[in-house]
Amino acid sequence: MFKRLLGVSIIFGMAATAPPALAASCGVREDVIYQLENKYSEKLTSGGLQTAPAENSMVEIWSSDQTGTFTVLMTQANGISCIVAVGTDYFDVGPTKRPKGTAS
Repeated sequence: MFKRLLGVSIIFGMAATAPPALAASCGVREDVIYQLENKYSEKLTSGGLQTAPAENSMVEIWSSDQTGTFTVLMTQANGISCIVAVGTDYFDVGPTKRPKGTAS
């Protein structure tokens, strides 16, 4: 019993201290953007500022009408961007109601 508990503790401890898998998909924003534009024909589709207690970051969605691919990118204040998600068959949903102050 003790050997199993020790083995499981070591495995979970190693997993908890390992670098995150997404760290391999991070880089200088200009380099990441260059790849998205030139290799995948993606353009900036939408984005916004994510506020967190420790640090703000910008979240962007890059997509391509030609290939149907999309990439969700998170950029920190220090200029490092990380790819959070990628996929295919991207579709855009327009606004469902008019913003306040626009003519009917």
